[in-house]
Amino acid sequence: MATTSVHSIYSTQAAALEYIINPEKTDKGFFVANYACSNDPKEAAVMFDNVRNKLGTGRSTVLARHIHQNFAPGETTPEEAMRIGLELCEKLFKGEYQFVIATHTDKQHIHNHIIVNNVNMINGLTLNYLSDRGKQNLLFEKIRNISDELCREHNLSVIENPELGKGQKWYEWSQDKKGLSWKTKLKYEIDCQIMRSDSFEDFLEKCRENNIKVVYNPDHKIDLKFRMDGQEKFTRAKILGWYYETPQIKKRIENFKRHRETAIAYKPKTKIIDTSNEKFQESKGLERWADIQNMKEASRVINILTQYNIESTDKVKSAAISASMHRAELVEELNSLQKEINSVSETIEALRIFQKHKPIIQQMKNLPDRKKKSYAEKFSDEIDKYKTAGTKLKEKYPDGKIPSEETLVKNRNEMIAKRDKSNAEYKEVKAELKDIDYARQAIDDYFRSQHNIHKQKKKNDLE
Repeated sequence: MATTSVHSIYSTQAAALEYIINPEKTDKGFFVANYACSNDPKEAAVMFDNVRNKLGTGRSTVLARHIHQNFAPGETTPEEAMRIGLELCEKLFKGEYQFVIATHTDKQHIHNHIIVNNVNMINGLTLNYLSDRGKQNLLFEKIRNISDELCREHNLSVIENPELGKGQKWYEWSQDKKGLSWKTKLKYEIDCQIMRSDSFEDFLEKCRENNIKVVYNPDHKIDLKFRMDGQEKFTRAKILGWYYETPQIKKRIENFKRHRETAIAYKPKTKIIDTSNEKFQESKGLERWADIQNMKEASRVINILTQYNIESTDKVKSAAISASMHRAELVEELNSLQKEINSVSETIEALRIFQKHKPIIQQMKNLPDRKKKSYAEKFSDEIDKYKTAGTKLKEKYPDGKIPSEETLVKNRNEMIAKRDKSNAEYKEVKAELKDIDYARQAIDDYFRSQHNIHKQKKKNDLE
């Protein structure tokens, strides 16, 4: 299943192209393709501009469109995702628009980024004319429909009858589903063992200890496969997704191991009282008091489950998985937004310095040659700042088309508003996850206490 979204690029065209082809995200550039332009971000931006300047009507302020195509974790491989992305471009752009496509493999969910020139190479029409004049929502629907059609052809799941507006993330779609598939459960259990393991060998052993049958044969093409209790057949690691293949599991184990060495694991401390303790067994009054306190805590747990629409205690784990995935997704989004905000802020500052000291440079140009040297010495600091700022702006906008300060500030304010909204959502999800973790731990503590009581009574009966 792939979800889609489309965003407009007004000024950061080269930067956006540079981001999507990042070697660290595209397996050293292996999963990058381009059409009718260079795969170098600065050169591609110039080539986009050349087409717009030659054929564009000048009425649109949009430079390019940025299309996201996100696949559910484990449903596809980077190679297949790239093929689907190219087929989407072929059906959507029909060979008339320049574009660069990159498949990112650095996250659990494989996803495509497509940046396409907003003006075509034939007659200068903008991308919106592919759907209907200037109607962005119709453009999005066209992209989504083609993407869904391709997913069906590649036997990937599709969101049926979606009411999505501007697009829906994989998390939001998965939350609408009832329960979790065996594949999701298997991946969750594997994730748990990865986080606890000190080595790949330790990981294999922990899988076996936790009712996950695992077959590992490094000499075979299919080197790793898993099977949980209740599964009829083994599942190849490749079927679960790139994130669960042997090389990635080894990297993840090393990352978690480093994290454990520098961080203290969090475990909620609940108010559940272990009544199996000898002092409670010897005093009925104390035991009754403890039972009342535990009932109050149980009421709190029930309120938590009700608040987050968790139907029963056996659904707490799946709710925790979903909340954790949502939080991780928001962290990724917030980090990306903050980088964009910082970049625009640096550009605004450079532009202000450049404009501030520009009159000094103009005045020096009008001076006789014999006076330029002393003038340059007098204003050396200002001239250096002017040159440094100019260099930064040239690197950012090699075509010389620098947006106005007003435009940059407006773009930054929009990103800040979006960041603040996502940050508020992040805080809500963080609080939700904390509540659910507490409920899960309280349930575990209660059942552990009951198990100990049963064990103690059985021991007493034998004696």
